[in-house]
Amino acid sequence: MDLDVVNMFVIAGGTLAIPILAFVASFLLWPSALIKIYYWYWRRTLGMQVRYVYHEDYQFCYSFRGRPGHKPSILMLHGFSAHKDMWLSVVKFLPKNLHLVCVDMPGHEGTTRSSLDDLSIDGQVKRIHQFVECLKLNKKPFHLIGTSMGGHVAGVYAAYYPSDVCSLSLVCPAGLQYSTDNQFVQRLKELQDSATMEKIPLIPSTPEEMSEMLQLCSYVRFKVPQQILQGLVDVRIPHNNFYRKLFLEIVSEKSRYSLHENMDKIKVPTQIIWGKQDQVLDVSGADMLAKSIANCQVELLENCGHSVVMERPRKTAKLIVDFLASVHSTGNNKKLD
Repeated sequence: MDLDVVNMFVIAGGTLAIPILAFVASFLLWPSALIKIYYWYWRRTLGMQVRYVYHEDYQFCYSFRGRPGHKPSILMLHGFSAHKDMWLSVVKFLPKNLHLVCVDMPGHEGTTRSSLDDLSIDGQVKRIHQFVECLKLNKKPFHLIGTSMGGHVAGVYAAYYPSDVCSLSLVCPAGLQYSTDNQFVQRLKELQDSATMEKIPLIPSTPEEMSEMLQLCSYVRFKVPQQILQGLVDVRIPHNNFYRKLFLEIVSEKSRYSLHENMDKIKVPTQIIWGKQDQVLDVSGADMLAKSIANCQVELLENCGHSVVMERPRKTAKLIVDFLASVHSTGNNKKLD
């Protein structure tokens, strides 16, 4: 073989080897960095831009796509210990002509974390209202979506600020009072009684605990590599004290049943989406909401757990789009495209 050709292959091989070795090293040594890169990549791919807005000295971090138009803007509220990027899997399947806004909830990711902040459900609702007013998102009523803790906040928001919201989607929301406790709630009560709330199942501090949490939240059993589990834990550990404080606040007597106490005040068309195999919040909550909210439709997903947004993103997006079309379309009931 000609020497120049050999040199070309050596140079080409070396050029490819450098990024491959860098990726392998990152995977083994800095899995948390890879996870951050992953979210950055998907935001960029899906056209989501990150911005900051301020209410006095309080910073809100959010991502958005599109601009307000004749169709309702959509504000998306994530769950406990998550962040705005958890919605990317659903955003992927939403029409690009919709104005989407995903905000980091109080104390999460890029939004201000203050020891003085009121982390109760009422406190979070007030903060989200400040965010809405900063963006002037309520210049025209918008569609509000929330999942789990975010669903709790979204439902109470719709009750407190009815003129801001034109319709509502609650995805397995927290905040309801059940007649009987499921296994997860029973376990939490046992931890409270034994004063060992350091081991809250939704706040993992080891890869093994992370794996247990994923199994608790998902019906589908994902085979997650140990390094990815470690990366997920590494990303969360610096925030675990905050998550613990937040968790104790939202399950306190002041906040635990806020949605239940306000659900009959929700007057806008409402959609409930729930995984039938939810082990965190029992699916019977869907029927409870349907009986209390006048204009309400329920969608129960087979073979799906608590992490509806992650497990069934395409289906979730379709249900949201179809719901919006049914309640906001003009005379010909034309669907959003």
